[in-house]
Amino acid sequence: VEVGYRTIDDTAKAGTHFVQTEGALIFHNEETRHFIPIEIVEENCYEKNVSFIVELKDPKELNGKRNNNNNIRNRKTSADLSADEKVALQGKPHLTNTFRCTITIRESDEFKNTVDKLVGKGPPDLGITSNSWSDQFADAFRVAADDDENGEPGKVSTCDYIMHILTFVWKFIFAFVPPTSIFSGYLCFLVSIICIGVLTAFIGDIASHFGCSVGLKDAVTAISFVALGTSVPDTFASKVSAIQDSTADNSVGNVTGSNAVNVFLGLGIAWSLAAVYHALQGEAFKVDPGSLAFSVTLFCSEALIAILVLVLRRHRCVGGELGGPTTIKYITAVFLASLWLFYLVMSTLEAYDVIGGF
Repeated sequence: VEVGYRTIDDTAKAGTHFVQTEGALIFHNEETRHFIPIEIVEENCYEKNVSFIVELKDPKELNGKRNNNNNIRNRKTSADLSADEKVALQGKPHLTNTFRCTITIRESDEFKNTVDKLVGKGPPDLGITSNSWSDQFADAFRVAADDDENGEPGKVSTCDYIMHILTFVWKFIFAFVPPTSIFSGYLCFLVSIICIGVLTAFIGDIASHFGCSVGLKDAVTAISFVALGTSVPDTFASKVSAIQDSTADNSVGNVTGSNAVNVFLGLGIAWSLAAVYHALQGEAFKVDPGSLAFSVTLFCSEALIAILVLVLRRHRCVGGELGGPTTIKYITAVFLASLWLFYLVMSTLEAYDVIGGF
């Protein structure tokens, strides 16, 4: 009996994680076990959790005639089968309901243990970041491309030059941040947080002044320019996390976490300080809600739609919340961007009393 087999991509991709394999196994009389050789591509990855599928094909006899058991089953129910047909079904080779097997590729325990030992014994400044101010300023002035799939430096493109020109000012400013080799990186972390806070304040003030200059209401300025300015760092952080991590947990969690900080800390601390100040002055601190009820309701409704999209993307045809086939990936991106544009347009129309709110 000959049983064909083939490998199918899932989260693991042929040529990258394993070698595409297709062939057939020949079972002789009284032979019940065979092995399918599949070559796994060696990768020095610290963490890996990808999978592919091995599918068995319909068995056929060595005389070249395909097994016709499925035709008998499709034409008749078990009650309609004759005694000879029942015996034929039991004696002929056939596949069970389980004809697919998922193979999971995990990281090498030996490689992971070796890395853990090296990191544990190595100096605290051992890493991929710059170790001196001169390296940081050199990186700020240098045009560099992203690494390719093999970890090698990529070729600098026109887009890399454009992005370098647009971001040079910020690269130069953050080059003054102390390198990670000083105080085990704690000083770098503290100064970076302070710089991000100062730049965020500047972006918010500039956006407010721009909105005032062109005659936009504060509510519209807040959900457009200010929101864009404060969300850009979170967007890039989520992008980096999505590229480096094997799952979408950190990338999606960064979005919800940053929004929670903006609401609970950004509004909570500011309003608490204002309430305390007005209480000491013997006054009541009041905030005009304006179009807040309409905007929050619309935002929550679209958030539920976005969550539904993420849940639907878990289907096998896509494979996960992020990435997936190129067509579906771009369709999802355009749809989510249209949700934000719809929210912006509707909130703006409500703020200018073009449509009724509540």
